[in-house]
Amino acid sequence: MKQKRRDAKEKARIVIEYLSTRRAEEICNKYGIHQNQLYRWRDEFLSNAHKTFEVNGITKKEQKLIREIQELKSIIGDLTLELKKRKTSYIKKEKDDENDRGK
Repeated sequence: MKQKRRDAKEKARIVIEYLSTRRAEEICNKYGIHQNQLYRWRDEFLSNAHKTFEVNGITKKEQKLIREIQELKSIIGDLTLELKKRKTSYIKKEKDDENDRGK
């Protein structure tokens, strides 16, 4: 007998049904799958369940850290620009003072 290819959503639905009823034999007969297959799907489902709470493979904590890094980079950029402005202003003032002393 040729095995039916099942997509991820269908596998998840079957596993959730199994987890809610705990009747492996009944579920396997209903969907025409072997118990070992059901247990493999269950194990894979449970080992990846935490990914449900991730966005694009990134946890909320990682998202928060990425935002914080972006904010800090922005602050560093602003401070770098301010420092360059002050250096330029200082150098210009030094030149003006030298010119004034030279007269």
